[in-house]
Amino acid sequence: MAIESIPRAGVGLQLNHTIFTSTLSLKGIQMDFGEVLCDTFAGPVDSCYAIEPEARPVIDAMMEVLPLIAHGNYGAEFGFDPVESTRAHLRHNPVAHAMKSPWYADHMLFGDRASSYMWSSPLQFTKSEIERVAGRAAKLQDLFGMPVIHENAFYYAPFPGSTIAEADFISEIMMKAGTHMLLDLHNIYANSVNFEGYDAWKYLRTIPLDRVVEIHLAGGEPIEDWYHDFHNDYVPDEVWKMLDYVLDRAPNLKAVCLEAQGARHTPSAKQVTPEWGKMISHDLGKARTMWEAKLGEAAREGAH
Repeated sequence: MAIESIPRAGVGLQLNHTIFTSTLSLKGIQMDFGEVLCDTFAGPVDSCYAIEPEARPVIDAMMEVLPLIAHGNYGAEFGFDPVESTRAHLRHNPVAHAMKSPWYADHMLFGDRASSYMWSSPLQFTKSEIERVAGRAAKLQDLFGMPVIHENAFYYAPFPGSTIAEADFISEIMMKAGTHMLLDLHNIYANSVNFEGYDAWKYLRTIPLDRVVEIHLAGGEPIEDWYHDFHNDYVPDEVWKMLDYVLDRAPNLKAVCLEAQGARHTPSAKQVTPEWGKMISHDLGKARTMWEAKLGEAAREGAH
């Protein structure tokens, strides 16, 4: 299905593991969809089932309440094993179809069988990697039979040997592979805080915004002179400014999704303070106000 023909999903919340296992009540929090991590419901690669048997009823129950959008973390699609043998295809693909997701979102992170446990390991931003990764992305999209969109990553260090800017790297992959983008504005913001010369606004001017399908919003926390993408605080003002900019310039934007994984200084995920619910309600509400102000009647197109 062409991106242009997919209805808008609206403004939603990522229903990640922290939310599933916390005491937070989502009653009264308005959302149009839930974004769900395929890793949460996929069976082990060496098992005889693609979806955990107890997970399918959970997926069905969620689908009775909200449309679902599929996202993958540890798919290993940009490693070096054949794409057909990666977790993204063998496990995330059936989960995404079980959710009836309109697209599949992945992270622009390196991974293979030896390193798939590693988080925030960026790809090497080089011309040769553009050719390799674009071919794998196109193959993955063919295997899924639905649009694949790539999320720009937060990372702790660029991959050694990178020779081109991240925004140029992702732009060329999308153009060569015929794929699209999940633009994580907080990841851009966090990287711009941590890395000298990383210009968030130049990034937005470089990315072909007509290929942006979904946006991620989040907040983070500075610890010992490093800003972390912890999804545990209110969305920063600069990220709201970036959202305002993109809403005016992304004609194929279908969804804005908030990521939240606990309040700052929370002892554990199971001891969520009331402030977390207030934070989610505030940020979802502000995102919805901006979404509807920019898109008018079209903002509700296809929303649940």
